[in-house]
Amino acid sequence: MKKILGVVLASVIGLFFIACGNDNTDTLEAIKSKGVVTIGVFSDKPPFGFVNKNGENDGFDVYVSRQIAKDLLGDSSKVKFELVEAANRVEFLKSGKVDIIMANFTKTKEREEVVDFATPYMKVALGIVSKGGNIKSVEDLKDKKLIVNKGTTADFYFTKNHPEIELIKFDQNTEAFLALKDGRAEALAHDNLLVFAWAKENPGFEVGLSRLGDEDVIAPAVKKGDTKLLEWLNKEIETLNSNGFMKEAYKNTLSDIYGDSNLESVLFAK
Repeated sequence: MKKILGVVLASVIGLFFIACGNDNTDTLEAIKSKGVVTIGVFSDKPPFGFVNKNGENDGFDVYVSRQIAKDLLGDSSKVKFELVEAANRVEFLKSGKVDIIMANFTKTKEREEVVDFATPYMKVALGIVSKGGNIKSVEDLKDKKLIVNKGTTADFYFTKNHPEIELIKFDQNTEAFLALKDGRAEALAHDNLLVFAWAKENPGFEVGLSRLGDEDVIAPAVKKGDTKLLEWLNKEIETLNSNGFMKEAYKNTLSDIYGDSNLESVLFAK
């Protein structure tokens, strides 16, 4: 009886360790096995990630994601796009709902503790857009309301450095920019590339403060400890930065807004 119990106990312990080991499944091999890579992108952050008038995913991050699928699985169509919000990007990786996040994800020390970032592909800082560009400094926000998106670097920056400024927070970019247009706050803070693009499409609004805080980088991210997929993705982004693909992606999705002259200051492309 003791012998039988010992065998059963050993089997249970073995299954426990197998289950624990599977917590960090080899995602790279799993992607190859199922023949599709699931990538998290935005639906409402043009020109980086959005759903176009034909109901298709579009934008810079989507353009790059299709190339990742092509290089990984041999076919640019072998990608499943999962729509994410800024605040749930980490959770989507942790839960395995996506394999990779390509949703204009700014690399920060806090985020590095919970996800693994691959090689960056873009540079970014914070910017502030307001009616007529009236907000030209943080001091101009005294006794005024500022719109941010939950879980973004703008949210973190102002919460940490300027707790005296009243923040109005939204989950979705669409809601945030609509609130600005409706006059529910004097200004909106977000990635400077995004507010430049939005202001260009919305006459009467200007980016009065184009660079705030440190210059950060945008990079793809994978689940913490997903080593093999991270190594593959590092090499992939390095290749796309150096072989001219990122410049191609910029010209096809961003140049109409930012102009070709800004390419070198925005990308890591060589």
